[in-house]
Amino acid sequence: MTTDDRPTDPTPEGVSDEPAPGDAAAEHQPDGLDLARAAARAAGATPGGKPRKKSSTFRRRTFTKSSGARPDDRDPQLLDQAMGRLIANHGWELDLKVQGVFGRWAELVGDEVADHCTPESFDDGRLVVRTDSTAWATQLKLLAPTVVRRLNEELGHGTVTLIEVLGPHLPSWTKGRLSSRDGRGPRDTYG
Repeated sequence: MTTDDRPTDPTPEGVSDEPAPGDAAAEHQPDGLDLARAAARAAGATPGGKPRKKSSTFRRRTFTKSSGARPDDRDPQLLDQAMGRLIANHGWELDLKVQGVFGRWAELVGDEVADHCTPESFDDGRLVVRTDSTAWATQLKLLAPTVVRRLNEELGHGTVTLIEVLGPHLPSWTKGRLSSRDGRGPRDTYG
């Protein structure tokens, strides 16, 4: 009989699916755990009956090169350093400085001015400030060079180039279904 004519045996030599004589689990269990254990033993055995060695591909892990004696980016970092690097990588420095100025507005411009004026937005060197009255809008326009100087001291030279002062939110007179498009509204009856 040649090697090709031999019948193939699904179980390797020396491995038996049968429990050992005198074993408490000599009969087939209804849950099938005995068959699963036997299949696992058969899969893990070599034809010589010895357990198969685990392949090196299962043990192999990909590790990056460990850091040496000097500090490295892979070493644990202080929160301040990690946040600083994150802010720098995303280009958030100016945005955070501007938001810090908005938070400290009263400290930078004084309590009296801060009670009547609030910063609304900052874009391309232009700071938009809203006042609660037209009188304070005029006052802030006069104080604008001083405020620009203080803000540039905090944010860096040339960051704020212009302060746009907006007056208070006023009611709109174009309300209602009977409003006239070209008329002056209720103001036409004044004096």
